Amino acid sequence: MQNSKIQKPIEIKISTVVAVSVILHAAELPVLQAALEEMTGGAPDFFDDEFAVIDVGTLGLTAATFDWPALIGLLKSHQLNPMAVRNAPAELHDEINTHGLSIDIVAKPRAEEAHAPLVAEAAAAPATPLMAMGTMIIDTPVRAGQRIYARGADLIITASVNNGAEVIADGSIHIYAPLRGRALAGASGNAEARIFAMVMEPELVSIAGMYRTFENGFPPELAQQPAQVRLVGDRIEIDPLKPVARL
Repeated sequence: MQNSKIQKPIEIKISTVVAVSVILHAAELPVLQAALEEMTGGAPDFFDDEFAVIDVGTLGLTAATFDWPALIGLLKSHQLNPMAVRNAPAELHDEINTHGLSIDIVAKPRAEEAHAPLVAEAAAAPATPLMAMGTMIIDTPVRAGQRIYARGADLIITASVNNGAEVIADGSIHIYAPLRGRALAGASGNAEARIFAMVMEPELVSIAGMYRTFENGFPPELAQQPAQVRLVGDRIEIDPLKPVARL
């Protein structure tokens, strides 16, 4: 019997990008060049075109610290492809974005005891599984060009996620404000993860690699109200969050 399932010619899923961290302890390009030469031993394929996140947290950056195009060119000459900058001061974010680099914000999850009330509640209802994960909490707006990744954790954001911003979590994402950018939950493959927002107006949402975009606008019946995003089979579903009626 012929298999009736039609295979799509192309399939695209949202996935987190694996990148190496380039942690800079010096700002002078000749010093960095010499260090890379020593590290690679002159081998042209030492890094094999890997993506790279530039970490400048130890440098105390100012606007005059870097010739960004020269730094990018130096890394590319060693087959490192810069895609983002980590630990840069906020006043340099716009300048960094003009060079085609995004702003990467990765924080350590907060202590798992932040989930203690949820664990206690789950104990009273053992039929509902609950994964013990950490929590990252962001209290400031996520601007265009910024990317936040809660690795191995849920992500809670108490301010807006603007157009052009991207928030990612291995667990679920909770946004107590408008979501207008991209939100990717279950990034490590957790199909049970969900996305919650007080106001749903996203550019893109994804659960465990399955995604949905809104080029033609967000469904009007769901816009401007609390909603959740979940994965049902291989389909992204968006449902309104209705308040529980008081007895």
